[in-house]
Amino acid sequence: MKVAMIGTGYVGLVSGACFAEFGAHVTGVDSNPEKIAKLKAGGVPIFEPGLEKLIAENSAAGRLAFTTDLAAAAKEANIVFICVGTPTAESSRHADLSQVFGAAEAIADALEGFTVVATKSTVPVGTGEKIRQRIKARNPKADFAIASNPEFLREGSAIRDFMHPDRIVVGCEDERARKAMYSLYRPLYLNETPMLYTDIPTAELIKYAANCFLATKIGFINEMADLCEKVGANVQDVARGMGLDGRIGSKFLHVSPGFGGSCFPKDTRALTQIAQDAGSPVDIVEAVVRKNDERKLKMVDKIWSACHPERSEGSHAAGDPSPAAQDDKAITLAILGLTFKPMTDDMRESASLAIVPELLRRGAKLRAYDPEGMENAKALLPQKNITWCTDAYDAMQGADAAVILTEWNEFRNLDWDKTRAALHSPLIIDLRNIYKPQEVRESGFTYVSLGRK
Repeated sequence: MKVAMIGTGYVGLVSGACFAEFGAHVTGVDSNPEKIAKLKAGGVPIFEPGLEKLIAENSAAGRLAFTTDLAAAAKEANIVFICVGTPTAESSRHADLSQVFGAAEAIADALEGFTVVATKSTVPVGTGEKIRQRIKARNPKADFAIASNPEFLREGSAIRDFMHPDRIVVGCEDERARKAMYSLYRPLYLNETPMLYTDIPTAELIKYAANCFLATKIGFINEMADLCEKVGANVQDVARGMGLDGRIGSKFLHVSPGFGGSCFPKDTRALTQIAQDAGSPVDIVEAVVRKNDERKLKMVDKIWSACHPERSEGSHAAGDPSPAAQDDKAITLAILGLTFKPMTDDMRESASLAIVPELLRRGAKLRAYDPEGMENAKALLPQKNITWCTDAYDAMQGADAAVILTEWNEFRNLDWDKTRAALHSPLIIDLRNIYKPQEVRESGFTYVSLGRK
């Protein structure tokens, strides 16, 4: 089986390397010559645990190659996957499909013999049919079939997700395409992975529906955290009590400063637009989008209140005096974590992209550190009044408070003696609830978290 992956971003690179591990001969295609040169030299342009090793092993075995020549790769392939970006359009909530259609037209020019053209990019319902029409118009004699094969990879655990998925979804309406996709995924079929075959529109909608439901769970538990603060309950126990119900499940019930990343923000926005266009609004998802945007700025209020307790009520435990800085001087904050989640260098839609600029606007000075996302963060965040640090303790040096924005493992076991010595004021603001409040307070800190006393 010969496979071409058009796009060597997160989805194309991980999926291509994993297909090669299955025994397919895979060619990764990208229009960026610098990225292809780096991949050929053994480098990897993104951070994903295990990916560099997987690429190296399959490249050495001759099953994985990289090129800028889309025509040559598509001409030889049995299945061509479109794995390019579908960001939110600048002028609306629609997904920007310009890269998808550009890839489809380039594929059309190269097709020889029967070929399956499959989308792994997340695309609105009806995109598969538009791809078919564009290919047919450009190359009327082409022998091809369209398929939709959405990905369900989580950054930080993508290889495991690919090798041990909950399900494989394939949307196709051509028996030859179905057989080709079955052959490609046969190793997973042998492992008894559920294979769901649907029509193309259904497969396209499944991805949006799944991501929007998970985003809704995050939004729900964040609102429960706010309620817990008002009534004196513990949101982690609430989440545990909910998650033990088999109808609900425990995943994605973790309180946070708001969801981010490459999927949930753009997919929730896109589904609201798809639904509006179809005349069937999804009000629940509309509310999730709005509340998630509001939450990120609400976290700034929480940080500010914790640092100025004399001007706020209920921002931390009653009777827990805060030694934080006052309004009459600029406060310095240690920002621990910048990426949208741990185990990735991805900054897309990270809560830090909303929180950091607003803290700076209010006059704070920041000392920031992230284990993997520093370079990407520097390119996206303002440079003035941010000191980029070498580790967590460097970031906390002289700061009035430490703010945990991303739950990297190295932040889960801070040395409290070193932390106390580094901080100007012993204040920890934990926006991921990675510590037990009593333990931190017994170590001599004022501790502020989400939805807990």
